[in-house]
Amino acid sequence: MLGEGIRDINIDVPRDAYDTGKEVPIFSAYLIAVVRDSEGKMVKVHRQRSRSPTANFIGLLLPTIYFSNTNSSYSIVNTGNGGNSYRPGLSTSAWDISYPNPSSGNQTYLVMIQVGSGQQSNPYTAYSLAAPIANGTGSGQLVYSQPSLPTSITASGSSAYFVVSQTLNNQSGGTITITEVGIIVNVQLSRPYYEQSSSFGQVLVWYDVLSSPISVPNGGSVTIYYTFTVNP
Repeated sequence: MLGEGIRDINIDVPRDAYDTGKEVPIFSAYLIAVVRDSEGKMVKVHRQRSRSPTANFIGLLLPTIYFSNTNSSYSIVNTGNGGNSYRPGLSTSAWDISYPNPSSGNQTYLVMIQVGSGQQSNPYTAYSLAAPIANGTGSGQLVYSQPSLPTSITASGSSAYFVVSQTLNNQSGGTITITEVGIIVNVQLSRPYYEQSSSFGQVLVWYDVLSSPISVPNGGSVTIYYTFTVNP
């Protein structure tokens, strides 16, 4: 409608058309650490917002169209500081991340939530923890249990979330202090048409320096939880 008639249009805006601030999904991540003593009593709960996806994580999330449009590859650096050229595609000759099928010997999967006693000022460029704490019962070591993975994503209203966790037990004979945490995955590539596979090895995809150190007493344990939520 043009001309004078435009003045007669009812321009009241319905309430549900106003900006609600949720037109773009909001993503958040939290790290929670629960420390227990040798009797299983909870002695500390540490919680902080996590904001540290690594360059590896960003590279693995790049869409296929990025590689086709730029005619380039991306370097994924494993925990041994080994560089790997990553360029997925839709052709039969492309190397793509394999589906996490446990019946296959070449699946991509979560290796561990690793903890350490160091820290790095730029988490984005981190490819390994500064001072990873080894798995074992010796001095300065922690016993890593198997990581716990969700079987599905939990949806509630407009929110959806999933949690990964892992418990580490202290049988070292002394108190162990944790200052950094990271998520490590094993990344496998495959070309099903050619029945070929290739491995990047272990890759750090998420890294956090703790806002305050966590001390795990001898005989005690710490359980690390990572919660990832859309529209919290």
